[in-house]
Amino acid sequence: MFKAKKSNEENSNFWISYADLMAGLLFVFILLIGAIIVKSTVLKNSLEESKETLEKQSKNIVNKDETIFVRDYEINKLHDLLEKRDKAIESTKKELLISKESLELKADEIQKLNQILLAKNSKITDYSNHILILEDIEKKNNKTRIEQNITIDKYKNQVLILSNNLSEKKEKLELNDKKLLQLLQAVDNRQTKYDKLLIKLQEQKAKIKSLTGIKLKVIAELKSALGNSINIDKKSGSLRLASNILFDKGSSELKDGAKKELKLNFIKYVNTLISNQNISEYLDKIIIEGHTDSDGGYLYNLELSQKRAFAVMNYLLTLEYIKKNKIERKLVASGRSYLDAIKKDNIEDKDASRRIEIKFRLKNQDAMYEIERILDAD
Repeated sequence: MFKAKKSNEENSNFWISYADLMAGLLFVFILLIGAIIVKSTVLKNSLEESKETLEKQSKNIVNKDETIFVRDYEINKLHDLLEKRDKAIESTKKELLISKESLELKADEIQKLNQILLAKNSKITDYSNHILILEDIEKKNNKTRIEQNITIDKYKNQVLILSNNLSEKKEKLELNDKKLLQLLQAVDNRQTKYDKLLIKLQEQKAKIKSLTGIKLKVIAELKSALGNSINIDKKSGSLRLASNILFDKGSSELKDGAKKELKLNFIKYVNTLISNQNISEYLDKIIIEGHTDSDGGYLYNLELSQKRAFAVMNYLLTLEYIKKNKIERKLVASGRSYLDAIKKDNIEDKDASRRIEIKFRLKNQDAMYEIERILDAD
């Protein structure tokens, strides 16, 4: 063991001296290269300055209009300077070659030193192998004791892990019990909330059903109030008046003899609507519709039905009853041509189809129909 330590110290001292030698050689090499570069740059700058002076003198000679005579001694002087510069450049080149040769020699020396170091390294590796063999023998002697200690430590660690796992599982079970109780309480709370919402929904549904059934109530009120005195449609609750009583065939002029009957029927019908508070608060429009049979074209019948509806409305607007009860704004007139023809056994009843209908429209009637349709679907 003592010999191995001594060989390691010798090896480290050798590498330190080798590194110092290499650093010194590198520093000398860098100095030589720096000196050569500086000298070459100085020479190059001086040559460029001399060239610039020559160019300036030549320009001055060309630009002058007077007689120019260049002195021979100045030209010779410039030539001498150029020759000196060329010689200096050649000398620097020679110096560079010499430094290159010296560097090549030093590289050879470095290679030799490397070979010596490799030989020493091989010896060192041999010594280290011997040391490793001795260390392996020592390790084998202590292996049994170390293994026994490791197995004991493993058993201790396993016991600790098992005890920790048991404590963690116990804590998890306690947490799970708490969470389960919380979940049960949340389910109970949600159930009670759901029951309350369901009761509220049923109440709202009943209210909406009652609202959507207003039209049926209105029709029932009309039937009970009017009885069989006037013709009321069972489904729509509209007042139907035959066109042959009100108008001549193809005419839209209201007959004088029909005005009295129209007035009586209209006042009975409308009075039932506006006098009943359960109906009047929902009443939106009173619609006068003209209808024809399918004889003739659609546009012809449309124009005829519209004119007849307008003729009826114009007459009704002259009544004192309309003005007194302020229902002018509720009156609407339109023509339907033969779109809503009355059929019996899928055959058109032309006499019944030619008619004037007076019907009522409730507030938000379309919305109530849509709500009722959705509720019935649910």
